[in-house]
Amino acid sequence: MSIRVSHVHGEHIAVEAANGTEILRYVYRPDPEAFEARKPYAHPVRTLAGNTVTGYRPNDHRWHKGLQMTASHLSGQNFWGGNCYVHGQGYLPLPERVGSMRHDGFPVLSVDDDRLTFAEELTWVENGGTEWAREVRGITVHSVDEEAGSWALDWSIRLTNTRDEPLVFGSPTTAGREMAGYTGLQWRGPRDFTGGAVFAPDTEADADKLMGSQSPWLAFTTEHDDVDAHSTLVFAHAPENLDASSAIHESHWFVRSEPFPTVAYSWAFFEAFELPPGESFEYRYRLVVADGAWDAERVGDHLKGLPW
Repeated sequence: MSIRVSHVHGEHIAVEAANGTEILRYVYRPDPEAFEARKPYAHPVRTLAGNTVTGYRPNDHRWHKGLQMTASHLSGQNFWGGNCYVHGQGYLPLPERVGSMRHDGFPVLSVDDDRLTFAEELTWVENGGTEWAREVRGITVHSVDEEAGSWALDWSIRLTNTRDEPLVFGSPTTAGREMAGYTGLQWRGPRDFTGGAVFAPDTEADADKLMGSQSPWLAFTTEHDDVDAHSTLVFAHAPENLDASSAIHESHWFVRSEPFPTVAYSWAFFEAFELPPGESFEYRYRLVVADGAWDAERVGDHLKGLPW
């Protein structure tokens, strides 16, 4: 199934399926609110049928914006946005700790009939204006399949420490809050994903029991408000992410269905890790966006047909 791509320079890149549905809008225009950690994000993200599967600035967490790369605890700075967790004091509004990710350009932007690929250069800037890291981000939209009612988004990161001292990556859990290890690539769902079903391969565990777990993929299904329809999101790791010999640090799922829907591919759930000066790390992720309520067998079969 072919796609059409539009680019409003300085603002966003949008992808439209052949049926006329805008399935992805990647926004890189800086947000107006510094406290929300200015950085690019993907929203809205939609199924081929046009159902929205991302939330934007919900009233409980204004800094949750669709699908976005984050770092909740990074050497004392917050590249997630909003309040900072301080052990013994809880969440505090500390705007002087909130950093940003600056868009520097698109060295690669390629559109084929059925695939969009772009690379984005970004700089991670701490609150005082010092550049801490450089990122090369890869985004690919592919496998738009009208028969299956699905499409896929690949998101990669290569981050290099440009400081003269280590960057320390952590999370609220590494700072002392139990089972709140959110950081890394994060999805926030719209309200109608609240209470949705969450499942992973080879287990009957639900969202509560999958919190902090590890698996090649995790899926989230819901029944929408307003329309008689279900949607399924599948969050998948590239094989090397879970390979202890190649990944810089092991990943765990941060997942909630209640009181609000969110998933993060957390790279520092239980333990912090350091990135030495001049060194880099890489991760690759995949999000499959599907119409209908898929089960574990269908998810597994579909992922087998999407080689990395």
